[in-house]
Amino acid sequence: MQCGECMLKVLFIVIMSLGSFQVAAEEFFLVLNGKAIHEGNTNYNENNWGLGFEYDMKQESKWIPFVAGSSFRDSNDQISNYLGGGYKYRIPLENDKEGWRVDLSLIAFVMTRRDYQNNKPFIGALPFIAIGTSKVMLNLSYIPKVTPKTVGLFYFQLKFKIMDFN
Repeated sequence: MQCGECMLKVLFIVIMSLGSFQVAAEEFFLVLNGKAIHEGNTNYNENNWGLGFEYDMKQESKWIPFVAGSSFRDSNDQISNYLGGGYKYRIPLENDKEGWRVDLSLIAFVMTRRDYQNNKPFIGALPFIAIGTSKVMLNLSYIPKVTPKTVGLFYFQLKFKIMDFN
């Protein structure tokens, strides 16, 4: 079984399990992977299209635990997958709970990439920032150069709320 198939099965299990997690759930988002901007090198694929999810748990003060996963076409035009979780610190920009906000986040994940250990899973962690409303947010990550063959890049995702468990 390939790692892409494994990730799809995990995603299916998470989605099918949503009903049993409603006690802890707050919001469920569809994530659209889309754009990478590489530092100083345009030989990479910058159209990183793919789909994923983000599942936010109940907010504890300004901290929100979450799980996320995605499958997308990476900078080398290969399919990459990740599944992970973390915490986000929410900064409301309006008094309205549905209004504008900024999330400062850290995600730890397991990822597969064809160009890194031939799709053997590896672990990582990255910060990201999100800005938007309760319905639509823009995620932005900076991924630093981690090997001599790579370059740093900015990575953008859009996420759309598809379920609210409140």
